[in-house]
Amino acid sequence: MSKPRGVKFIHSLGRTCTGNARSVLAPALALLLVGCPGPPSDGAPRGDADHGRRLLARYHCGSCHTIPGVEAAHGQVAVTLESFGRRSYIAGRVPNDNENLIRWIADPQSVVPGTLMPNMGASPADARDMAAFLGTLR
Repeated sequence: MSKPRGVKFIHSLGRTCTGNARSVLAPALALLLVGCPGPPSDGAPRGDADHGRRLLARYHCGSCHTIPGVEAAHGQVAVTLESFGRRSYIAGRVPNDNENLIRWIADPQSVVPGTLMPNMGASPADARDMAAFLGTLR
């Protein structure tokens, strides 16, 4: 069985490069192996996820939702928020990005008029922190 081509290429670089070339190529190859950063930011500031977790309990979001990591959040009236950070849409309609999620938490009726999600009176700062926590749920 033959080695993957990339492995052979890296191996051959180590064998044929001079010292100076190795000092330039090694960091470049390391960056390639690390990979690219996550998706680009939507420009909305990120909040304090740990504070957001506590706020989800304080606003009683667990009365309706099951939320992993939030004490007493075992509600079954609304959709579970497990793996919320991997979802593409909020409420099945709005792209799931930080800015939209903050707006949704602060005033869901302004985002999806007629939604069953009540306005819980969360300030934009509290909504930002709750959104930060929900984004960690993968």
